[in-house]
Amino acid sequence: MPKKVVTLGEIMLRLSTPDFKRFVQSDTFDVTYGGGEANVAAAICNYGENGTFVTKVPDNPIGQAAINHLRRYGVDTQFIARGGQRLGIYFLETGASMRASQVVYDRAGASIADVDVSEFDFDKILEGADWFHTTGITPALSDKAAALTEAALKAAKAKGITTSIDLNYRKKLWTKEKAREVMTRLCQYVDVCIGNEEDADTTLGFKSEGTDITKGELNLEGYKSVFKQMKEKFGFKYIASTLRESHSASDNGWSALVYDGNEFYHTKQYEVRIVDRVGSGDSFASGFIYGLVTGMPMNKAAEFGVGASALKHTIPGDLNHATRKEVIDLIEGDASGRVQR
Repeated sequence: MPKKVVTLGEIMLRLSTPDFKRFVQSDTFDVTYGGGEANVAAAICNYGENGTFVTKVPDNPIGQAAINHLRRYGVDTQFIARGGQRLGIYFLETGASMRASQVVYDRAGASIADVDVSEFDFDKILEGADWFHTTGITPALSDKAAALTEAALKAAKAKGITTSIDLNYRKKLWTKEKAREVMTRLCQYVDVCIGNEEDADTTLGFKSEGTDITKGELNLEGYKSVFKQMKEKFGFKYIASTLRESHSASDNGWSALVYDGNEFYHTKQYEVRIVDRVGSGDSFASGFIYGLVTGMPMNKAAEFGVGASALKHTIPGDLNHATRKEVIDLIEGDASGRVQR
């Protein structure tokens, strides 16, 4: 029977410039929809499991378009609440070579920020669920969204459902001080913590010494120390961090580290040529979750997550449309990129 993974968060309208144009050059935008937790739910469905996404969208055609986008990929949207003023928007200018990508948010007053816990029946939403996932983006949106995130995590823990969070610090949404206060509270209900080295430092105060992603320097022993501290403080069952060595906006090294309190495992590293890096962290999270929820050992789940997210870098849009077979083929060594006939 397929596993049920429930995710909670914001879905946004994404407007991106075509052909690597700058905002000031472009007369048109490519339109799609995405958001961390929505991306995870869609990928879970893509791998053959059941992904359920919970959010609030405006009761207008734009909100409906976002729901339709998820339904297209098999996501269960029946628990999405409708109301509020608007759907959040983000604008993306994709960088290349030494020019970094740029994101501009227009999400103030989004429906998901004006929610009440009473709008969601988590007993019903979590019925039959095997996993619950959210990110640090959702509680950053408002105090109401933070309260909703906490209520969902508590409900999942009360039902014995495995919970995970991707730390995902967004400096444009809240301060470090506020992030640490809220995320420290939320993490007491979390079994699996996912996030890169910057997120662990900013949201929880754990820093890896000697790492500089802009210079391609990764101090693995420093990460091990951080993971041990996180395990000791929060009792996480698994801790995972993606590792990005940023050679340029076009070329990155990509791998992950995972820890279960006993074993410290560093995955294979991929050298990726980037088409669209947005959603790559979500692709790792969904792949890692998929591996664990379907019974893979930690190292295999991590390899699946890294392989899936390496492929996501080659796919435009927020969602990862790489198939399970493509991920497995890559993990097993087929990185040739040869035409499939």
